[in-house]
Amino acid sequence: MISLQRALQRRAHRRCRCLPVVVCAAAVAWLSSPAVARGGERYAVIVTGAAGGPDYAQKYHSWRMGFVKTLTETLGYPPDHVVTLGEDAAAGAKATGENVRSALSTLRNRAVDGDISLVLLIGHGSADAEEAKFNLVGPDLTVDQWAALVRPIPGRVVFVNAASGSFPFLAAIAGRNRVVLTANDSAAQQFETSFPDFFIKAFADEGADQDKNGKVSILEAFTFASANVKSAFEQKGQLATERALIDDTGAGVGRDLETEGKDGQLAQITYLQPEVPAGLAGNPILANLMRRRAQLEESLTLLKSNKESTPPARYEEELERILLEIARIDRELRTRT
Repeated sequence: MISLQRALQRRAHRRCRCLPVVVCAAAVAWLSSPAVARGGERYAVIVTGAAGGPDYAQKYHSWRMGFVKTLTETLGYPPDHVVTLGEDAAAGAKATGENVRSALSTLRNRAVDGDISLVLLIGHGSADAEEAKFNLVGPDLTVDQWAALVRPIPGRVVFVNAASGSFPFLAAIAGRNRVVLTANDSAAQQFETSFPDFFIKAFADEGADQDKNGKVSILEAFTFASANVKSAFEQKGQLATERALIDDTGAGVGRDLETEGKDGQLAQITYLQPEVPAGLAGNPILANLMRRRAQLEESLTLLKSNKESTPPARYEEELERILLEIARIDRELRTRT
């Protein structure tokens, strides 16, 4: 039986017949060695703003600490990859405008293309026809100021404003390689939100992993949280005062859980879980193999999502190519570990 490696090389030769010799040689050589991927780090900035009362303060503290535990203990984030700002001393630093600027400036300098950075806002906010804000300790930052701080961060940014009055942040933050979630779909929705509670729980709940691949994507977390918010209001017999939106096309319009649309494809392949487990990060060969495998999984997910619009022959060819390379990488990982 022809080995997977030889099958891949033969496929490369067949597809390169009409290409320059140099390009063919490069393609076959690439298939014979582990792919080198840049980036792949994960960062998180979690901000719980001015609480406005002890009950809110305790709730926000609990959510923040629970999520930090998930990131560091379950997902393996190094402690210096997680920055927390809050009203209480346990947060590490006060959630002031100055400290927010400092945290996002540091993130801008650390992140590179290929990294994924999460910015999560939990607390109170406000919005009207002229302005939208997230309540900090001291002077607030406007939505435009937040956008200016997030815009230059390299790599993919997942920006989640889970607070009240969050809707205007959708259009302001949206852009290329940006996944934006807001707890509200209208500036009029300014009541306390329950979305952050369920969003955080999604990353520790097996039920949120809809495709059963062992990790929860941002789209799966959005779906899980949105469904639970809706269910909570229905159980209380109350009219829903919050409806979350997601935008990852850059259009700044977004969609909710029950609306079909293109928003969600990027979120579907975006994971807070690092591509390379902490135990393999020190081995460059294994780390590169894991990163390449993650890239292939993304390609596979997107291919399946666009199956109906892809010519059948092309779909089958791409499917075979991706699955063959995943199998090759899995075999090499087993051999090396």
